[in-house]
Amino acid sequence: MRSTHQGSAGPRFIRLIKTIYLTLAVCLFGLVGCATTPTYDDTGFEPLFDGKSLRGWELLNPKGGGYGVTNLVENGVTNAVIYCAQGGGGNLLSEKAYADFVLRFDFKLTAGANNGLAIRAPLKGGSLAYEGMELQILDNYGAEKKYNKKLRPNQFHGALYNIQGPSVLDAQRPVGEWNTQEVIAQGRRIIVKVNGRTILNADLNEVTDAKTLIKHPGILRPSGHIGFLGHNDEIFIKNIRIKELTTAQLDNRPPAGFEALFNGRNLAGWQGLLASPNDNPYKRAALAPEVRAEAQAKANEEAVAHWKVEDGQLIFDGQGRSLSTAREDFANYELHVDWKIAPKGDSGLYLRGTPQVQIWDPREEENPKGKFGSGGLYNNQAGVSDPLVKADYVTGSWNHFRILMIESRVHVFLNNQIVVKNTPLENYWVRKKPVLAEGPIELQAHSHPVWFKNIYIREIK
Repeated sequence: MRSTHQGSAGPRFIRLIKTIYLTLAVCLFGLVGCATTPTYDDTGFEPLFDGKSLRGWELLNPKGGGYGVTNLVENGVTNAVIYCAQGGGGNLLSEKAYADFVLRFDFKLTAGANNGLAIRAPLKGGSLAYEGMELQILDNYGAEKKYNKKLRPNQFHGALYNIQGPSVLDAQRPVGEWNTQEVIAQGRRIIVKVNGRTILNADLNEVTDAKTLIKHPGILRPSGHIGFLGHNDEIFIKNIRIKELTTAQLDNRPPAGFEALFNGRNLAGWQGLLASPNDNPYKRAALAPEVRAEAQAKANEEAVAHWKVEDGQLIFDGQGRSLSTAREDFANYELHVDWKIAPKGDSGLYLRGTPQVQIWDPREEENPKGKFGSGGLYNNQAGVSDPLVKADYVTGSWNHFRILMIESRVHVFLNNQIVVKNTPLENYWVRKKPVLAEGPIELQAHSHPVWFKNIYIREIK
């Protein structure tokens, strides 16, 4: 028979209270003094490291010992790891490109170690903090001691390097211990968590500083490769896994932070471009109001005869003149445009009413001028006019522009490849003057059919 004597429970009750108190104290200490180990549900994730080799990765611009694979025995447990050798490095990039994703991995640093996590980066060597994005991997205070200087806020671990710093600086465990990191990239939102704590929550649409935008065209990239950027310091990485996120993007429905210039239904917000010589914005501005109104009415009448909307597409029939936004005060902005062109076709986009980001059939046998591809600043004379690379898809296919117009300088991405980088757009109308500070956006008409859709703008003020 079980005893019902109350006195015998006293010592057990006291021990229970002590245990609870000790547990709470340990948990509290873990919250304020050291990071806890998060528990993750990895359903839907795929490994990016097979535990045996660098299969699925490509090492570009290797330095010293570069990267390798080894087994670490710690506390009797063997773990396969990727390591960056002391004095080595380079860009270790995934062969596959990713757009929106959740990435998880564990990392261990040595004293003062410096590395980086590339996301949405091109598959190339060199610094990817600019043509892609780099999230800093760093022993924060060890690096300050090593380099004998204070870090800037956008250089600490988890920072979007040289763009935005982390909000938390003490999420990492001491050097020599393992940390778990999670990176969520979804649209223009980049989130970094270390040991379960959110240390960065960045909205790339909020980056409006002109110098930063000019220096970092990579923040416009919607997809690219993931990788580790070695800077001569030893680090260890394991348990790398990723889950791709899919987001349906309907035609003519702007992404967050953007407005649609074309609604997919009609020509609302657009007007015909005045006939020469009043296609020149200086001459147009000098017209008397009544003369301007009469000329605009004629231009609109012609526009509706040759520009039509069908199946969510803005279509030019190959006759008539260019189409212009009714607004004529666009200054600094990011512009997205999908387009396709007919064989031997020729068109373009006028930024601030100034020619031109070129569009044309890139097949040299059909169009000798198009051998360098679309996207170049065709009317530049003093500066670069040809695109850096030929990035067009097959003639008749849809292509995608992402254009950043900041002050007088332009970045142009065509099909996720940068074809114009930090190049001044010259004033076509008055060569000795700088480009106009503001103006309309125009769709150029030549004697060939051309199609447009998904015309979105994000004004940067």
